[in-house]
Amino acid sequence: MKINCFRVVPWPRFCLIFSLLTLFQTVLAQDARINALLKRMTIEEKVAQLQSTFSARPKIDAKFLNDSHKMDSLFKNGIGMINPDFTNTPEEAIANRNAIQHYLRTKTRLGIPAIFIDEAHHGLLGMKVDIFPSSIGLACSWDTLLTETIYTYVAAQANSRGTNLVLAPVIDPSRDPRWGRTGETFGEDPYLCGLMGSAVVRGFQGSSDGSIAPNHVASTLKHFTGHGQSESGVNQAASDISQNTLRSIHMEPFRLAIDHVKPAAIMPAYVDIDGIPAHANKWLLKDVLRNEFKYNGVLVSDWWAIDQFYQKHLIAVDRKASALLAFNAGVTVDEPDGKNYAFLTELVKEGKIKMANLDKAVGYVITLKFKLGLFDKKGEISLANANAHIAQPAGRALALKAAEESMVLLKNQNHLLPLKGSYQKIAVVGPCAATNYLGDYSGTTLHNVSLLEGIKNKLRGTNTQVVYAKGVDMALHDDTISLNTNTNAALGKLPDPANNLRKTDSAVAIAKDADVIICALGQNQQFSQEAGVGNPGDISSLDLLAQQDDLVKAMVATGKPVIVYLTHGRPLSINYIQQHADAILDGWYTGQESGNAAANIIFGDVNPSGKLTISVPRSVGQVPINYDHKPSAHFFPYVTEANTPLYAFGYGLSYTTYQYGKPTLVGMTLSVAVTNTGKMAGDEIVQLYVHPKVASVTQPVKALKGFSRISLAAGETKTVTFNITKDMLAYYNQQMKRVAEPGTYEMMVGPNSNELQKINYIIK
Repeated sequence: MKINCFRVVPWPRFCLIFSLLTLFQTVLAQDARINALLKRMTIEEKVAQLQSTFSARPKIDAKFLNDSHKMDSLFKNGIGMINPDFTNTPEEAIANRNAIQHYLRTKTRLGIPAIFIDEAHHGLLGMKVDIFPSSIGLACSWDTLLTETIYTYVAAQANSRGTNLVLAPVIDPSRDPRWGRTGETFGEDPYLCGLMGSAVVRGFQGSSDGSIAPNHVASTLKHFTGHGQSESGVNQAASDISQNTLRSIHMEPFRLAIDHVKPAAIMPAYVDIDGIPAHANKWLLKDVLRNEFKYNGVLVSDWWAIDQFYQKHLIAVDRKASALLAFNAGVTVDEPDGKNYAFLTELVKEGKIKMANLDKAVGYVITLKFKLGLFDKKGEISLANANAHIAQPAGRALALKAAEESMVLLKNQNHLLPLKGSYQKIAVVGPCAATNYLGDYSGTTLHNVSLLEGIKNKLRGTNTQVVYAKGVDMALHDDTISLNTNTNAALGKLPDPANNLRKTDSAVAIAKDADVIICALGQNQQFSQEAGVGNPGDISSLDLLAQQDDLVKAMVATGKPVIVYLTHGRPLSINYIQQHADAILDGWYTGQESGNAAANIIFGDVNPSGKLTISVPRSVGQVPINYDHKPSAHFFPYVTEANTPLYAFGYGLSYTTYQYGKPTLVGMTLSVAVTNTGKMAGDEIVQLYVHPKVASVTQPVKALKGFSRISLAAGETKTVTFNITKDMLAYYNQQMKRVAEPGTYEMMVGPNSNELQKINYIIK
């Protein structure tokens, strides 16, 4: 009997089947090309694909590119990946990349192109780029759609300059705010880190299936794993973490992102886990990442992490031994200069590495190059196209919206904000007023709006006078904004207290006659950055430094209303400010439009909606003070202070008010009605937390498992629904299996991690 498939199979289903067959055929054809290429490659050519080079060491410039001997010495066997020289202008970077790619395609035996790498934490790390909020700020928007849109824009800007792979996002939960890289994270919660990180990857790659869409770039998840809970909050220190905590907190964002968006690359962490550095940890990279999480992308080393085997960790005697450890553990590419993996050729010939394993590793790199379309792209990178992606109005508008959604209103006594009515004089003081600090891993932008500039922009054409005084120096040379200081800031040196006292007196002189004082405080990147040799970034105190508290005290003493605006990359212990300031707006490092965004909020054109994604300690002695602590933690109070944070995870105020109805459960759907009971439209972030009442392994008192950002007009009610899934309720049991055990689960919903209503869900 003959069957007409077009008549039997419904058209949508047929289209799906046809698409899957086409994809399958494409994969088969690609695999065939990869296998054919591997058969043609020498050992040296294979090893070259697992190596990288750093364009600044040696300095690749026009002179180098025109020296055939130097080019042959570096590229004759090909190269896997090429890291940027951050000092290059866009014109220099594009010219160099075009020349290198032309050489690789026409002068090497097999013509295999290279993958060009860039950093792109909150915008491309380069010159003339757009800069968006650091992750810790952007996370406070809880807006995954906006996040995806931002990184779609960043991807296009990066792609226009020939970038193929970006080393972002950082999805490590920060469990210790002393860590200098806290600002690069999405906060303390693994679920939020996983979902925000997934949104970034979707933006970069333009898909959720692992393919790389046109005008997009491949994305790298960082850092697998435990990086955000290192000993004493010190960057790269050991992470003494139990396997359950490692899986539940630190691996969870990676598990979610791998499942949701299939990132092209993952970077292991610098830390050692139970005595084994992550880059040498077979259990971590092979058993968990490859076998359990089914990850099949590239594993790129962190910069000089393999070198640390013989330099810092002391688990190997030299580069050759380090290369063997890293390769056998599963690291695909040696970053940033490939000097360790230069010994792989010897190790293969000595029989210490099997050819099949070498081929498998090379296959990961070649597969990514096919996904990026590098074998089919023959044209050069267009400088005109790159210039068209510079200073676009769309970028500024996106940066402004992101900054507005990221800022968190922490206090608003007597509804001081928004400022309404006529003010004759507004005093803007503080070290973060006239300079808009952008944070670590920032490029340089053509538009960088400070708070002072934003307020002047807002009040232009009015009769209000804006006066300014710095008040204190935050650090020596603290006004400097350049790409160099933002990628590798100088050592933070505190200024002379006596000089700061004189500056504070000057600030009082101009502020005492003002109607209201806006005091801009915080930290610059010298005190909040990735720590390395010669540039510390971790910190042992969370208090404001450089007499900034004294400046606030002097402003409060004038008797005028005081609004504090914070710029920083980690939570700060602002006890005096919390008690005595009239209003507090947390601005984090929110990118190039921070000043305009803050002014829009301060004067009421925008209703603040951000909510904290990291708990704010009262003092450094409280650390860790994470909201998702175990039941036995924080059980007893301290002698000298409360055992609760100054501000809780999920907290943030609005200019309007919201009322939550009682949550209901119908089947596997939880619903809650939320009403805007105020007079101003606003966005509310509804949060869902889960806690099993009894479990075989101790569980956090609550864990975030869902959230929804909704817009409500004044008086409007919306019903928010959450679908309850087994994955939402699952946790690791004593056998380290992820299961949803039978029992009663408390489903908690509300505006933050403290103000919650409960309803029970039962698994039989």
